[in-house]
Amino acid sequence: MERLHVLGTGNAAVTRCYNTCFTIQVGEEHILCDAGGGNGILRQLEDAGITLGSIHHFIITHAHCDHLLGAVWLLRMIGTAMNAGKYDGRLRIYCHRTVSEGLRAMAALMLPAKICALFDERILFLATEDGVQREMLGRSVTFFDIGSTKMLQFGFTMTLADGRKLCCMGDEPFNPDCREQVEGSAWLLSEAFCLYSQRERFKPYEKHHSTVLDACRLAQELDIPHLVLWHTEDKNLPDRRQLYTLEGRQAYTGDLYVPDDLDVIELT
Repeated sequence: MERLHVLGTGNAAVTRCYNTCFTIQVGEEHILCDAGGGNGILRQLEDAGITLGSIHHFIITHAHCDHLLGAVWLLRMIGTAMNAGKYDGRLRIYCHRTVSEGLRAMAALMLPAKICALFDERILFLATEDGVQREMLGRSVTFFDIGSTKMLQFGFTMTLADGRKLCCMGDEPFNPDCREQVEGSAWLLSEAFCLYSQRERFKPYEKHHSTVLDACRLAQELDIPHLVLWHTEDKNLPDRRQLYTLEGRQAYTGDLYVPDDLDVIELT
C-alpha cells in the first residue's frame, strides 16, 4: 500500500490553507516531505491521522521558511517523545548542509538542550547531493539538484513497489537539465502557482513559478500519466479544483489531481 497524504497545498503566502507538504505512506509508516511554515504542521498531521511515531524519514527540499520552519516544531515534539520513551528508533532528516546547519542553529536557540543532545545519536542529518540515493521504507529515493536560480533545492524520484517512478520537482518550474530525472515518471508532483489566465494578477514568472497550463503542457509533452498540482495561490480555494482542472484539460489528457489539504491519493 502506497498513498500520498496531502498535508498542505498552498504557496508561501497563503492564509486559507497550509503550505505545501506531504507524506508518502508505505504500510503503516510515512515519509514526510517538508513541514510548512509553523506549528500548523502538528494540526495537519493530527487531522490526517498520522502519528509522529510513524515518521522516521523526513525530507526537506530547501531552506525557504514555508518549507523549513515547521521542522523546528517536529524536532521539539519528536525530541520530547524520544526523551519520554514514547518514540521508537531514529528520525532521519534528508537535507543539504545549509538546511542542517540552519536547523541546528535554530534548535540551539529555541529548543531545550536535552533535545539538541539527541542530534547525531537519534536525530540524524543525512546530506543530500545531486545523484545521492537513499533507501527509505524499502523504497529507493534519488535526489537531484533542480537548478534553482533562487536557492539550492533538491527534488527527488522514488521507485514505487510496482517499479514505477514518482518524481517531486520541488516548488519551481521544470528545468530542462533535469529531464532525465523527470522523464519516464508515472507520477509527477508539480507546483502550479496560479491559472495561466490569471498570470497578470499573480505574476508567477516574476517569482520563478509556473501556471497550471505550463505544468500540464509539460506533463503532456513528457507523457506522464498522473499529475498532481499544488503550491498554489489561495484566493480561489472554493473553486480551485474546478478552475484548475478546466484550464489543465486544455493541454493534458492524463489523470489530473488538484488536491485540497488533507486529501489522500492512492499511488498503487
